[in-house]
Parts: sequence; C-alpha cells; structure tokens
Amino acid sequence: MKLLALLGASGHGKVVADAALAGGWDAVAFFDDAWPQRQSNGPWPVTGDSAALLARLREFQGVIVSIGDCALRWDKHQALQTAGAPMATVVHPAAVVSRHAVLGAGTVVMAGAVVNIDAVVGPAGIINTGATVDHDCCLGDAVHICPGAHLSGNVQVGHGSWVGVGAAVKQGMTIGKRVTVGAGAVVVHAIPDGLTVAGNPAVPLQTRKP
Repeated sequence: MKLLALLGASGHGKVVADAALAGGWDAVAFFDDAWPQRQSNGPWPVTGDSAALLARLREFQGVIVSIGDCALRWDKHQALQTAGAPMATVVHPAAVVSRHAVLGAGTVVMAGAVVNIDAVVGPAGIINTGATVDHDCCLGDAVHICPGAHLSGNVQVGHGSWVGVGAAVKQGMTIGKRVTVGAGAVVVHAIPDGLTVAGNPAVPLQTRKP
C-alpha cells in the first residue's frame, strides 16, 4: 500500500490529502502539533504530532508538510528532510504540469493549476487551485502561489514569498524573498525582499501611524 503522511491538519491539508488520493496514493495519515486536542481533519483522523511522525517514518512511502504558512512549512520541511523522511510531491490529476518543468520535493500542485515548460518550482512549494506558472518561471523554496494567481513567463519569485488570490504578475518581473503580494494585485515592477504590496499597479503598503 502506498501511504502518505501529512504534517498539518488544516483546510489546506484537506486539499492536499484529496489531491494525493486522486493522484494515486492509497491512503493518507495526518499529524499535527495540536494533537491530541485536534483529533480529526475532515474525514481523516489525526494520529499524532511531529514527534509521532518522526518515530513512524518507516511506515510511509511519502511525507509532505501540508501547512499554508510559508515560513512554518519550510521549517517543518527541513526538519523532516534532515531526519531522512521521504519527501513527496503531490500533483492533482486535473493539473497540467509540463514534462519539461521541475517540481521540488514537498511541492503540491492543485486541481486546475498549470505549470508550463521550463518552469522550476522549488522545494515545499504550493501551486494552488487554478493558479498558473508560465514558461521559464523560477520559484524559490516554500513559495505559495494562491488560487487563481497568474505568473507570466520568466517571472522570478524568491524564497518564502506569497502571491495572493487572483494576483497577476507581468512577464519578466522579479519578486524578492519573503514578499507578500495582496489578493488581486497586479505586479508590473520588481519587488524587493520583505515587502507587502497591494493594488493595481501593486505598490508597498504604507506603515500605519500609531
């Protein structure tokens, strides 16, 4: 039996589990650090916390971190990888991924998403429902492209960045590390590391005065 362990019993985790089962995994097992208070995630029981997963790694043919938060997902991914976990990649059968694209270990690609030729998605990435990553894009580790967001060709996205629901990124743009692009934003200029941007065109949010 092909068994997948998921660390993170959240709404995002449910979608990852559903995609995994649709994509050929026979069964999934959830783990979450809120266990034993958190006992279930949708139709699936939560069977333990991170320590329990580490103790049971040999039972699983694949492991994936199903946490939406980019920084936390990356930390957990690294810890599991260091422990020798067999990090999996999950692609929903209703997604389209070019045979010439590269998906890093621990990446998930949801239903309706498209990853085109010569795109590279780093480890622990999320290409969420209906998102598109066009030709020659390069996404760093633990990047989250949210539902309905669209990256045109040759877009670079740095480590740990989040591109919000329905955002659009012009071809050739560079988005730095740990950037948050707001929902529906339109990115037509490069974005330096660490900024939060929103609007059309996307501009940095003003710091609120006390």
